[in-house]
Amino acid sequence: MASEKTVDEGRQSGGAGYRTYVMVLLFLVYTFNFLDRQIISILGEPIKNEFDLTDEQLGALGGFAFAFLYSTFGVPIAWLADRWSRTWIMAISLTLWSAFTAVSGLVQNYTQLFLARMGVGIGEAGGVAPAYSIIADYFPPDQRGRALAFYSLGIPVGSAFGVIAGALIASGAIGDGLDWRAAFIIVGVAGVILAPIFRLTVKEPKRGVYDAPRPVSEGTKAPGLPTVLGFLSKKPSFWFLVLGASCSSMMGYGIFFWIPSFLARSYGLGLVDRGWLFGGILFVGGCIGILMGGVLGDRLGKAKKSAYAKVPAFAFLLTFPFYVAAVLAPNIYIASVLFLVPTALGLMWLGPVLSAFQHLVRPSMRATASSIFLLINNLLGIGVGVYVLGKLSTMLEPTFGEESLRYSILLGSLLYIVAAILFFVAARTLERDWEKDPDTVPVPQAELPTEAEPS
Repeated sequence: MASEKTVDEGRQSGGAGYRTYVMVLLFLVYTFNFLDRQIISILGEPIKNEFDLTDEQLGALGGFAFAFLYSTFGVPIAWLADRWSRTWIMAISLTLWSAFTAVSGLVQNYTQLFLARMGVGIGEAGGVAPAYSIIADYFPPDQRGRALAFYSLGIPVGSAFGVIAGALIASGAIGDGLDWRAAFIIVGVAGVILAPIFRLTVKEPKRGVYDAPRPVSEGTKAPGLPTVLGFLSKKPSFWFLVLGASCSSMMGYGIFFWIPSFLARSYGLGLVDRGWLFGGILFVGGCIGILMGGVLGDRLGKAKKSAYAKVPAFAFLLTFPFYVAAVLAPNIYIASVLFLVPTALGLMWLGPVLSAFQHLVRPSMRATASSIFLLINNLLGIGVGVYVLGKLSTMLEPTFGEESLRYSILLGSLLYIVAAILFFVAARTLERDWEKDPDTVPVPQAELPTEAEPS
């Protein structure tokens, strides 16, 4: 036992304190990722009014404009991340997407804003898959669910801060003469400032140090995309998890984008009020759900790997009725309480499922495999989900008027049932598909370098 403890301590790049610091920095970068991505949701009504847009156009702005290049660029960038410095890729990506967020505040028409949001998508394409891979090389397998859950807290925190900050800035509550353009510029500049701090203080970890008797050597050639796809073709659980996550993301991203507009139209909330309310729902519900999912996945997954799929599957089954109750609530007070529950349940999948993805492939394939998941998940989740809810709302408007968005969300929430079914199917083969690397074999400490790649 003593020798194994020494080995584990040697594998920790910089020790437990430094690993915590790295996680905090990764979390902050991911927070900016979602802050810049979601701020447009709270600014949707002012933008719609100024440019005279339909819900369908607004949905395309929040969906396709961002998702298409974000998803497609993610694959080649992840291929590069399996071969080059992941910390450099993330720093460059953070700079790019933050700069384009700032540019979004300088536009004068819908087309210019559409192009600026495409630029944000290109930048953010390199922000997530490399981070998953870095986390897998800083934490052993039995801690990855919780580590990835902590990282994923950037989703509710970034989204919450985005809608609150966006509402306060755009309303002029924190400064006279500020509008929605100022909100884009301020948060964009903040991200540009964070980028060099991340690059200069986060070390590139050794690949696969926790997953094999010997870490992946610097001379090992990472497999190409066809090889990774061929490897994954034999892992049905990977594809069912991807499709299940995509179904949930279609509603998750769609709701995150449209709820502020729903609160304005169906309950008459002003910009600042809906910013604080929805920001609070995202922060409290999102953080509770993500942490619960990570803890339960790691705990139950020790006995049965299928738990990494079953935990979120049961959560999704409960998500649907709570969203129905929340959307049909007779007043804003009841709706506010009810929205907390499905927000938490709908995000419980992140920790366990992202951890499972890291274990279904070999260490040298992780960034590329993650990019395949992100390609499908984000094309469907962001690109299709946000747009479809807007399209449905536009189609239902002649019948329901201002309440059309309420019924659009109601119909879309059925996708959580589909997601649950797909996750239950994935659970049947997850144990078989799990990569069983001998991660418990002791390694001489002298053979465990802490940094893999040149700065």
